[in-house]
Amino acid sequence: MDISTRDGVALKGLVFTPDAPGRHPAIVFITSWALPNLEYIVQAQQFANAGYVVVSYTPRGFYASGGAIDTAGPRDIGDLTEVINWTLANTPAEPTRIGAAGVSYGAGMALIGSAFDSRIRAVAALSCWTDLPYSLFENQTRHLQSAALLGLSAELTGKPSEELKQTLSDFFANRNLGGVITYAQARSAATYLDRINANRPAILMANAYGDSFFGPNQLTDFYTRLSGPKRLEFRPGDHAIPELTGILGLPNDAWTSMHRWFDYYLRGVDTGIASENPVQLQLRGQSTYESYPSWSAVSKGTARYNLGEVHWWNKEGDLAAGSQAGWSATIAAGDDTVANGGVALLTNGAEAITGEPAKAWIPAVDRDNAGLWQSDWLSAPQRVRGAAHLRLTVTPGSSGQTTVIAYLYDTDWAGTGSLVTHVAVTFRDAVAGQARAVDVDFPATVYDVPSGHRLSLVIDTVDPLYADRAPLFSTVKFSSSSSSPSYLTLPLK
Repeated sequence: MDISTRDGVALKGLVFTPDAPGRHPAIVFITSWALPNLEYIVQAQQFANAGYVVVSYTPRGFYASGGAIDTAGPRDIGDLTEVINWTLANTPAEPTRIGAAGVSYGAGMALIGSAFDSRIRAVAALSCWTDLPYSLFENQTRHLQSAALLGLSAELTGKPSEELKQTLSDFFANRNLGGVITYAQARSAATYLDRINANRPAILMANAYGDSFFGPNQLTDFYTRLSGPKRLEFRPGDHAIPELTGILGLPNDAWTSMHRWFDYYLRGVDTGIASENPVQLQLRGQSTYESYPSWSAVSKGTARYNLGEVHWWNKEGDLAAGSQAGWSATIAAGDDTVANGGVALLTNGAEAITGEPAKAWIPAVDRDNAGLWQSDWLSAPQRVRGAAHLRLTVTPGSSGQTTVIAYLYDTDWAGTGSLVTHVAVTFRDAVAGQARAVDVDFPATVYDVPSGHRLSLVIDTVDPLYADRAPLFSTVKFSSSSSSPSYLTLPLK
């Protein structure tokens, strides 16, 4: 079907209706970035067979839909309302039982749409974002690979608006970043949280721990502040990978949750989902889940590891419980090491299939270009649950602006490190020679470090995932003092 909008743009859609007579609950599916409305054809048919009217449409600017790509902006959100209007006027949809859903791009628009259309009573958002500035510009560091993939796929499959072209151009050129943030904030569900809470739709969100586009911490913050019915699910993998088999019609936990969610909140079928703990976390490398009544209940305590003095004989320091103040260590910045976050989509996506995280041989980390701190061999497992925290004192050398990337590894007896989590931070207003203390959270995860292994913290200054890096031939000094200690805090089960 062609669905006409208020400004004359025709959106291409597919419509599925049940065979049974009468009114039915309806679900509007919004396609992912750079994918056509055929994306949901298998799931749409399954929902129609279960008694739903389903309308799946391609947002403006992509494929055969008219207009230019609005990136979940006001035109896109207005389109969602007009698709709902069209659905009520042209299908046997029940006006009081409307849902909105999607993966990635469609998920974000479904969330934002629930702030502006109170008829949306339930949302299922898979691999979604809630804070687009955070996604593009987390800790002042530009996410290069993910933004480049979005820009390239938009050019190949759609018609980017002039506003989108200018925003991406500014982003990659490292200019007018305030304008980039303003553009992104208008396209973030977190900006409209008060409106969403006023409308009180039932919201299901599911993402991957290793999502290289939309990191998990933005979801945990958004979820905590939601006041209506809600559920949060995390699984191993990267962006849209945990949901992929379900799109093909194969058994899939995320899509099973979506069916149960809509059946309960739109069809009134007691699937039991509302009585379960709403936070569901799949263990990395396993098929089992842990459940919790809230995000704050995920961790029961913390373990603090202070960063100790870097020894002259092996150029590494200790992660230890006791005081480790009064030291400093300088590295040559601007060169990469074997520690890195991998390739967007592929590295963490492979973990969803194999159960194996990204690896690095820790003895091969170049101590001239990175700081390395390691714990003693663990006498008991460390069950990391949530977002680890790093407090670090950094002094740029000959250059002001600099970037540091911290990697936390689970290292075995042979020195093979499995990447638990990593985070990048850019100091944009730093002054050469002036110490800066940074407090930063790693992306939330669920990871069991076995007994007999050790923790390894690597801090370097370059990673291919990010556009920002320390300048070549510059230096960075790490330090710890009684007034500005450096330490790692792990949230534990």
